[in-house]
Amino acid sequence: MSEAQVVAGQARPVPLRRALPHLVRDPLGALVHFGNQAGGEVVRLNLGTFRPYLVTHPEHLQQILRDRTNYIRDPESMLWRGVRRVVGDAILVTEGELWESSRDTLQPLFTAKRAEMLIDRMAVAIREAVDALDEPARAGQAVDAITLMSRVVCQATTRVLFGKKIPLPDALQIYAHLDTITRTMVSRLIAPGMPYWIPLPGDRAFRNAVAGIDSLVLPIIRKERAAPGDGDDIIATLCRPRADGSQASEEQIRSDVVAMFSTANETTIGVLSWLWPVLETHPEVASRLYAEIDEVVGHGPVQRTHIPELRYTRMVLDEMLRLWPAGWTIPRTAVGEQVLGGVRIEAGATILVSPYATQRMEAFWDRPDEFDPERFAPDRPKRQYRYSYFPFGGGPHQCIGQYLFLLEAPIIMATLLSRFRFRLGQPADLKPRLGASLRPRPNTVTLLPRERASVS
Repeated sequence: MSEAQVVAGQARPVPLRRALPHLVRDPLGALVHFGNQAGGEVVRLNLGTFRPYLVTHPEHLQQILRDRTNYIRDPESMLWRGVRRVVGDAILVTEGELWESSRDTLQPLFTAKRAEMLIDRMAVAIREAVDALDEPARAGQAVDAITLMSRVVCQATTRVLFGKKIPLPDALQIYAHLDTITRTMVSRLIAPGMPYWIPLPGDRAFRNAVAGIDSLVLPIIRKERAAPGDGDDIIATLCRPRADGSQASEEQIRSDVVAMFSTANETTIGVLSWLWPVLETHPEVASRLYAEIDEVVGHGPVQRTHIPELRYTRMVLDEMLRLWPAGWTIPRTAVGEQVLGGVRIEAGATILVSPYATQRMEAFWDRPDEFDPERFAPDRPKRQYRYSYFPFGGGPHQCIGQYLFLLEAPIIMATLLSRFRFRLGQPADLKPRLGASLRPRPNTVTLLPRERASVS
């Protein structure tokens, strides 16, 4: 007897009168609320013509994320359509041969061994980017917090992953366009069933941002395709003939370049942008983090050899990933009729998987809304469920840049905090701003050189 033939019941429904107001008022909080109320059981949200299943239990998530046959990323589905308009049929969206071709081409660039080789170059690029902050720090100049972090991250990633083919000013422009896209996608995310011929707020800005990205990226790709080099960067790798001798189209290369630029920068900037409000609202965390970095790094540059010793730094990073994962929702589509957690799922149904929701649920985390890096202390007991914490997704579609991020992010944190203390322009706010990724509310930060901070 197949799984679909097992006797199964209907998912508990969340009626329209409850689901819609909660999701409109606070989409992120609503997912956590419905997950907590269901205790991890599969529930179905009634949003009118759109009725997705919300899946939050780690055992069910493991079943979904590891299965590319029965639960797929469907680029035609409502929740993937917006992403597809940005990155096209790229490694982030597709399944099948196209995905396998891109994945096989890019995977060697992100192995643990190669990440270790890249990290020294990345540390130098990060240090040079942070050097540029000395002048505004001496002048006491307040800068936009996201802009500050994006400059540091973009300089590191474009140099190491894109071989300087994307100049820093262009990289910052691309990132600004992506930031516009993440903000203007909100209307479509909240109303996924709305036809695209009905205009919503942000649609025009979204289209202009996509066009702006193309105007910067396509000339670089065309130049590389005309004379493919033997470089080990992402653009050179994608523009060379594939292992089977085939040549990827300009459209596919463009899609994969934008997808990799987005994930390489967006994840790191999005997660690290929480560093300032976290340290402002948790002085005990800030004090311990400063002490560790001072002891490990001192006054010298941060190096690869420091990373294993920055244990508390990694714990803080892991807790930021728990509370504000960059990919806060991972939609899937059921290919055929399925049974999940004793619930019958019909073919073609949309399934909402949300790291944000599961990683904040009372059933799987003690004091889930509190920021507590001690959850990730090395001597803590192992978590009961593997998929109670999955900020990088899981299964075949797990983020290929995960290992590089976990090396890069501590170096950025340690480089900044070994050189500067800071002051926020407005009170810190830990409520995320909804978009394609999660960000803090806009704020400014004034960096204070260590010597001045110790006197004031």
